Amino acid sequence: CETLHVDTWIFLLRLIHHVLTEKKNFRRHILEINFLKHYFSVMSHGAFLCNQFTYEVAPVFVLLEYVTLKKMREIIGWPDGRGDGIFSPGGAISNMYAMLLARFKMFPEVKEKGMSSVPRLVAFTSEHSHFSIKKGAAALGIGTESVICIKADESGKLVPADLERRILEAKQKGFVPFFVSATAGTTVYGAFDPLIAISDICKKYNIWMHVDGAWGGSLLMSRRHRWKLDGVERANSVTWNPHKMMSVPLQCSALLVREEGLMQNCNQMHACYLFQQDKHYDLSYDTGDKALQCGRHVDIFKLWLMWRAKGTIGFEAQIDKCLELSEYLYNKIKDREGYEMVFDGKPQHTNVCFWYLPPGIRYMEDKEERKKHLHKVAPVIKARMMEYGTTMVSYQPQGDKVNFFRMVISNPAATFEDIDFLIEEIERLGQDL
Repeated sequence: CETLHVDTWIFLLRLIHHVLTEKKNFRRHILEINFLKHYFSVMSHGAFLCNQFTYEVAPVFVLLEYVTLKKMREIIGWPDGRGDGIFSPGGAISNMYAMLLARFKMFPEVKEKGMSSVPRLVAFTSEHSHFSIKKGAAALGIGTESVICIKADESGKLVPADLERRILEAKQKGFVPFFVSATAGTTVYGAFDPLIAISDICKKYNIWMHVDGAWGGSLLMSRRHRWKLDGVERANSVTWNPHKMMSVPLQCSALLVREEGLMQNCNQMHACYLFQQDKHYDLSYDTGDKALQCGRHVDIFKLWLMWRAKGTIGFEAQIDKCLELSEYLYNKIKDREGYEMVFDGKPQHTNVCFWYLPPGIRYMEDKEERKKHLHKVAPVIKARMMEYGTTMVSYQPQGDKVNFFRMVISNPAATFEDIDFLIEEIERLGQDL
C-alpha cells in the first residue's frame, strides 16, 4: 500500500465515493451514512488499536462502554439503567446473544452438557422478522425448524392471537417454548410489533421476550416517535444498532440485557491467563469473559464521540427529519397516478413500499398478465438507475406480492428536493416500460 502513487489513492477514493452509502440518493438499504461528517469518528476509532477485553488493556474504552450502555438502558426504561450489555459486530450477533442467554436462563446445564441435556426447544418470531433469528438458532444447535414463524397482519405487525395459539400448540406437542423475538422496525415494511400484547403473552407462559430493535430501536431517542416501542421496557433483552438510524459508522450494535450478571454466568470460561481473580481492580470491568469474542474492537468510541458531538437532542432531530422525509414521500405518491402503496396507511418507519406502474401496464385488464409485467418493472428501473448513476432504491417481493420498491431514508443530509427528484427519476426511467 505504501508504494501506491497518490493519483491511485485519489482514484480509489473517488471510486469508493461513487458507490458509498453517504450519497443522498442512495436508498438501497438501511445503512446510509454521511461520509465526511463521520470521517473523523472512523479514523479516530482506527487509531486506537486496542483489544477491549480487559480493563488493564483498554481502561478508557471499558468505562465509555459502561456509561453508554447504562444510558441506553435508561432510555429503554429499565430502572436506573440497571442490567447488562455488550457491543457486538452487528444485529445478527446481538440477536444470537439474546437467544443464547434465553436458553441458558431456562436450562443453565446446557452450557456444559449441550443440547442433549435439554428437551426440544422452540422459538417464535414474526414471518416478517429478520433472517438472523433462524441463523442464530442454526448456529446454537437449536435448528431452524425449531423457529416458528407467526402470522403478520397486512401492515407487517405480528398477530398476538396467532403467537399464543402457536405457543399452546407447541406445548401440546411436548416442546418447550423458551424465546420470543418481537421486531421493532421490520426490514421490509418497517413495522413495529405490538410489544405490550407480546409481553403479556411471554409473562403468562414464562418465556424470554427479546426485542429486535436493530432498525427501529433508535426511535427511542425521539420523543415524537418512541411510542412505537411502548412496552420495550418489559423485554428481557433488546438489540439496538446505532450504525443504522443514528448513522454511527459500521460496526456498532448493542445487546442490552435486563438481568445483571446473566451474560457473565452464561459465557465466562475463567481463563486464568487473562482473567486473574486477584487483580487490584473491580473484575466486572474485565468484559472479555462475558463476550463470545475475546478480541473485540472499541466500537463504543464512534458512538460516544458522536453522542458527545450531537447530543441526544441532535440525534432526535436527525431521526425526526428522516421520518418527516418518508412521510413527505408517502403523501406525494399515495394518490399520484401510476403509484400504488403495498399496504394501506402511513408507514411507521422510514420504509415506504410502493409499486410504480408505467403507462404501458397501467390499464391492463388481465390481472395475471398485469401482475407478471409489474414484477419486472422495479428491477429494470433500478438497473437503469445504476447505469445512469443518478440514484439507487431497493426492491423485493414479499409473500404473494410481486417486486415493489422499498424506499428507506436514514441519511439526514437528504432533502425534500431529493425526494422530488427520486419520483421524477422513477417516472423518467420507467416511462417506456
